Amino acid sequence: MKRKIKNVLINYEIIGEGIPIIMLHGYCVDHRLMLGCMENVKSIKKDYKRIYIDLPGMGASESAEWITNSDIMLDIIIDFIKEIIPDENFLIAGNSYGAYLLAGVIYKMEDRVDGALLICPLLIPDYRKRNVPEHVILVEDKMLLSKLTLEEGEDFNSSAVVQSERIYERYQNEILSGVKVANNEFLENLMENGYGLSFDADKMNKKFDKPSIILLGRQDDCMGYKDAWNILENFSRATFAVLDRAGHNLQIEQEELFNSLINEWISRVKEQQ
Repeated sequence: MKRKIKNVLINYEIIGEGIPIIMLHGYCVDHRLMLGCMENVKSIKKDYKRIYIDLPGMGASESAEWITNSDIMLDIIIDFIKEIIPDENFLIAGNSYGAYLLAGVIYKMEDRVDGALLICPLLIPDYRKRNVPEHVILVEDKMLLSKLTLEEGEDFNSSAVVQSERIYERYQNEILSGVKVANNEFLENLMENGYGLSFDADKMNKKFDKPSIILLGRQDDCMGYKDAWNILENFSRATFAVLDRAGHNLQIEQEELFNSLINEWISRVKEQQ
């Protein structure tokens, strides 16, 4: 489905009925990243309406020259939410850059958000200022690598902490599929000119007191995990988990643990309904 928001066509997919969950993917990928991990979680299959969005310039959503910074991206997301679910409270889930925008949504419309999921959240836009570990491969699958081209192997080695056929299949279907269709020129311009929000969304006026969960990869060399500790006090009902054997794609490298933690988050959300 597509909806015009601020004169830009936004692609999205809705699955199920019930309480809305807004799903925000990361940078350069598309909604298939969030769909791939969240549709494996049994607890959201019933009673929840999952709303997966392609951010501008990613997936099947349009870009525009006037979308020059993350403030505008955030405004588009907020307008989208107001159009699709104008009178309902909702949960919100975000991965990486999507989790960065999620914080902006809470900052601007906290009264409508009943729970939050942050997966490997972007917290510091400037990579040079992040506290990140060196990349490491903890589980290598030489049989798998022997089947890949040199380029495919180098790409997978540069991002994977744990390697297997299952992980590589999901990496292709949920991550690379979006990377291949992204508008790189648009995203490079945004990265150079306005990647960071003009305000600090982590400096909330009050603590977010709804059930939340913050998931980090112990071996995430993109966002790291140490910087996230600084935002924990903003979320007074948050579970904070650092997953070993997991990098920036923790949702596919620690699939069973990820699913279990999301099920637990949903159980806490249901307690307050």
